[in-house]
Amino acid sequence: MNICKFHQLGLANYQDVWELQRRLFEENIERKRAGEPTENHLIFVEHPHVYTFGKHAHKNHLLASPDALKALNAQTFEIERGGDITYHGPGQLVAYPIFDLEVLQIGLKRYVALIETCIIEVLNQYGIAAGIIADRIGVWIDINGPNERKIAAIGIKSSRYITMHGLALNVNTDLTMFQHIVPCGIANKGVSSISKELNEKVHFSDVNQRLKESFSRIFVLNYL
Repeated sequence: MNICKFHQLGLANYQDVWELQRRLFEENIERKRAGEPTENHLIFVEHPHVYTFGKHAHKNHLLASPDALKALNAQTFEIERGGDITYHGPGQLVAYPIFDLEVLQIGLKRYVALIETCIIEVLNQYGIAAGIIADRIGVWIDINGPNERKIAAIGIKSSRYITMHGLALNVNTDLTMFQHIVPCGIANKGVSSISKELNEKVHFSDVNQRLKESFSRIFVLNYL
């Protein structure tokens, strides 16, 4: 089993958690440079309303004006992960693995696939059929159907096999917040959530626990 420190943060400001991620990430980079053992971390969190721009984001994919953002009480950040613009907010489960892929003996492509597997496994437990689409990172519903929609986004950064950033799974998310962006740069596809698919609000803590257990199985983690 791989030792992993688990951080359950509840609802936390994006800036604070971003700084925590960067600190843990940089500490592991320094350990690698010094030839010292690294530490795996898994952070689970919800954020207040925030839109984040990845390294390749198009600014015009933010559709809301500064005044509209203020009215929504939504922040914006330009961050170092890949991908375009996405939304985080209450009712969305966000997971940030700070993993050493070299120690876990997996490559970056395999790492993303395993994250997708964790999400799909949880959705299947709720009776939601989901999968992946070639050349589109994330988890989707009704693939190739008339209402193809995204239920989870993935965006990561990796350096020296250390990862940061991660996934966002819509649980009880206010999906109207996605109307103010072009989600992940894909203009003609919808978004969904577990609660929307089931037509009822779900227990966030239950989804949280299921995803935590899925990470433990898929990545063979022993939590501290």
